[in-house]
Amino acid sequence: MNLEGKTAVVTGSSTGIGQGIALALAQAGAQVAVTYNRDPPDGTLQLINEAGGRAISIQTDVQKRESIRNLMEETKRAFGGIDILVNNAAVQLNKLFFEYTEDEYDWVMGVNLKGYWRCIQEALPYLKEAAYGRIINVASIHAKRPTGFDPIYGASKGGIKMLTREAALALGRYGITVNTLSPGATQVAPRRYRNPISKRAIERDLDFQNFPPEGFLSGRGGLPYDMAYCAVFLADERSQYITGSTIRADGGAMMY
Repeated sequence: MNLEGKTAVVTGSSTGIGQGIALALAQAGAQVAVTYNRDPPDGTLQLINEAGGRAISIQTDVQKRESIRNLMEETKRAFGGIDILVNNAAVQLNKLFFEYTEDEYDWVMGVNLKGYWRCIQEALPYLKEAAYGRIINVASIHAKRPTGFDPIYGASKGGIKMLTREAALALGRYGITVNTLSPGATQVAPRRYRNPISKRAIERDLDFQNFPPEGFLSGRGGLPYDMAYCAVFLADERSQYITGSTIRADGGAMMY
């Protein structure tokens, strides 16, 4: 897969799944706008630079339209356009159903669902100009399977799947595809261990053992790069016949 000459915006890409996606897109040849809210993305930029890629970092609050508009404008200014939008920024409180306050509900929905909608709207003028525009919305297997430990997070992820389908219906006339990537359990370094970051932390042991300990047919939990490979495929020109769809990358966990 070759993304040479393309530009991608990846929200929430200072760590975790977003970091893996940003690195994989850069390795495939894309120029990447790395976004963050609180944690500076020094590790992500380091990995992309070491891979010979090009990236900029832009602090962005997906709850604020002006912040998102600035992200798109700065990306266009740096790289000349936008071809790929990866919506990944999210929050997860891990609170039970009756523990949520209204403010917490609004925060989770405002970031995880409304934030995606805002980013799609603000990226649209640029994606219309692209030879082929791509939008990838990162959801979760909990868009389908109830979490039991954070129902509002699960509800927000379920909303993302329908947002994807509605956007695919609305934007297909512009040659823009919109798809959902639904990760299963993914190993992300605890905050205190995230710096210095290493390439091994997001790419290690990408083997498929075909043995199901702890509910994973793959024989292991997911890594950010497992999700990243799927994102690169959905961003590639040759995925043009896939839109309004969901790719579930969960090591077979939903088989149980």
